[in-house]
Amino acid sequence: MVDTKQEIERKYEATAEEAGPSGRPDLPGLPELTGAGPVATVVSRGVATLEATYYDTPGRRLLADGITLRHRTGGDDEGWHLKLPVGPDTREELRAPLGEEVPAEMATLLRSRVRHDPLGPLARLHTERDRKDLVDADGTVLAEVSVDRVTARRLAPEESAPTRWTEVEVELAEGRGHDQRLLDAVEARLRDGGLHRADTPSKLAKALAETERAAGAVESGGGGPGKPGKPAKPGKPAKTAREVERAAAEPRRPLGADDVVLDYIRRQIDALVRLDPAVRRDVPDAVHRMRVATRRLRSAFRSYRKVLDRSVTDPIGDELKWLAGELGVERDREVLTERLQGRLAELPEELRRGPVRERLHHWSHGRRDGARATVLGALDSERYLTLLDTLDALAADPPLRDDAAKPAAPVAAKAVLRDYERLAGRMATALETPPGPDRDIAIHQARKAAKRVRYAAETARPALGKSAKRFARRMQDVQDVLGDHQDSVVAREALRQLATQAHVAGESDFTFGLLYGREEERAAARERELPDLWAEVSREKHRADLEA
Repeated sequence: MVDTKQEIERKYEATAEEAGPSGRPDLPGLPELTGAGPVATVVSRGVATLEATYYDTPGRRLLADGITLRHRTGGDDEGWHLKLPVGPDTREELRAPLGEEVPAEMATLLRSRVRHDPLGPLARLHTERDRKDLVDADGTVLAEVSVDRVTARRLAPEESAPTRWTEVEVELAEGRGHDQRLLDAVEARLRDGGLHRADTPSKLAKALAETERAAGAVESGGGGPGKPGKPAKPGKPAKTAREVERAAAEPRRPLGADDVVLDYIRRQIDALVRLDPAVRRDVPDAVHRMRVATRRLRSAFRSYRKVLDRSVTDPIGDELKWLAGELGVERDREVLTERLQGRLAELPEELRRGPVRERLHHWSHGRRDGARATVLGALDSERYLTLLDTLDALAADPPLRDDAAKPAAPVAAKAVLRDYERLAGRMATALETPPGPDRDIAIHQARKAAKRVRYAAETARPALGKSAKRFARRMQDVQDVLGDHQDSVVAREALRQLATQAHVAGESDFTFGLLYGREEERAAARERELPDLWAEVSREKHRADLEA
């Protein structure tokens, strides 16, 4: 069983001016924190001894993505801990009981990162943690401040000599949300006391940096821990004034089409990988966002076919279409259920005849089990892992065409307008088709084309700036109207099925019929909006703005 909590914390270390006899920063005394914001008292909780072994792949895939996986004993939360980055200062922490092997649920959540690489011990940390609670005037614990004295060894690829440091952690208590003011007030006191934000995001990253720095110092003749000689400084050496001047004088390459397209594609690949654990955990909206990432990738491949070779990207696009389809089963159920529940809530009580809420609930949950199984089956498949590997390979060695080396702005504008012309043709067909099933299909095709233009314009924003943003917003307006129409078409089919089921069960089908009629009217209203909306969006000045 995996438990989850949100961890909001900041790490601090001593400034260089506080360097001790070892030549490394030693922690000064913890400053007075009473009076920092709402802090009324500071309560000591004693010292805990923590032993943690951190795991990663040989290539350190988890570390590269800001993820930590550890097995820890000691303290009041011993067990397996998996930390996933959420935002600045914030991580999602998942906990599982102690055991010899990585818990299966955690291993599954790491699959999009780990792929087929084995997980093994990477570093071992011994921590003496002096814990203090920050408490307000009502006795509520606001945060925990820990002074951690750490001894760390790297275990792979070979065991290192130990390295030691002291740091301070400030972690908000559960239920405090992201109390920025409290964190800032405590940080101000810590800065006055000679501390600054830690340069590394985690103890593991610090341990690896320190042990590898020490190893480099020994190889270059410097002193490792406990040895004479000047310690190696972390990071790259500072440039000389002449090197800085020379670098500033070098002409910079103008933004190329490949810069814009590849940056967009890499961000979507990152979104796919990052959202995988959230989809597996059934986090709200995760399926939708992951599906959007697949669509954006496919659209970029097709819209910017003059930049990337389609003989390479088309087969990848087919696999992305497969993944989007598997995700779509669950996403379509979510959207449809939300729409039907909303429409039902709009009706007065006297118009809700029979057990309509219960029938809608059972209908939705009956579809949910199959949809979830489809999604998880796709994410657990070799086909999916192969797709992720293929995307990584494309990002590392993109199949560039001649337009890739051209300036980004004209290439991007041309790609967006090419997709726009495709949309214009589909909109003309939709507006000319008489109301009925054929028009429904034509509107749906126009919706997909509008989405592709919008994604192309989003990709072009670094090159075209505000004009691309404005163009994308207009395409969003069109997409919203077309999308609402399509959702109404799908909702009517579902309502027809529900009415039939209610009738067969001897229940009243009145309410489902009423909702069906309201959806018909909503779709008709959207169709009436389209001519004027399209006339405005398709004005020549908007296209000229994109090319300016």
